[in-house]
Amino acid sequence: MKRRSFLKTAAALLPAAGMQAFALNQGPPSSAADEVQVVTAGQDRLGEVHSRGYSTILFKVLPRETNDGLFIIEHAGLVKGGPPLHMHLHQEEWFRVMEGEVLFQIGDGRKRLRPGDSVLGPRGVPHTFSSVGEKPGRMLIAFNPAGKMEEFLRATAIPNPPVQDAAFFRRYEMELVGPPIFAT
Repeated sequence: MKRRSFLKTAAALLPAAGMQAFALNQGPPSSAADEVQVVTAGQDRLGEVHSRGYSTILFKVLPRETNDGLFIIEHAGLVKGGPPLHMHLHQEEWFRVMEGEVLFQIGDGRKRLRPGDSVLGPRGVPHTFSSVGEKPGRMLIAFNPAGKMEEFLRATAIPNPPVQDAAFFRRYEMELVGPPIFAT
């Protein structure tokens, strides 16, 4: 088969094979600068509102933007409360306090962090936190890899969230270990 004849035949078969979109997307890759999205201060990446009761959560970097390698959120208006003692089976969780004071429990140790301080919650190590300052806290949290954390926060940061028992945590690749740092 001559090359010209082959190309005509292949081009005719692309739509039938569901390959038209593939063929149309074979141009030069777009510049990363064309895809840059600025998330302004105090805003969620998608303009959504997520609340866990003890803070407002703003999604800053979405897993789909990093091939599921990273998920970054901001806790704003963080007051006394916080998640139950839990551990992630497949990811690290990094925390950076930006405002206020936050008490962390990581493993058996407790540390009080102030603005500018950060701490790593390694995978497989139980951890929790709560604001303890006079003013509400604010902090960034990064999950690496992203895992199922966006799904978890979407399922729990709603009015009347589901019961968050051990089975619920396992569904999102975490283990529920104990109560929040300040059990009410």
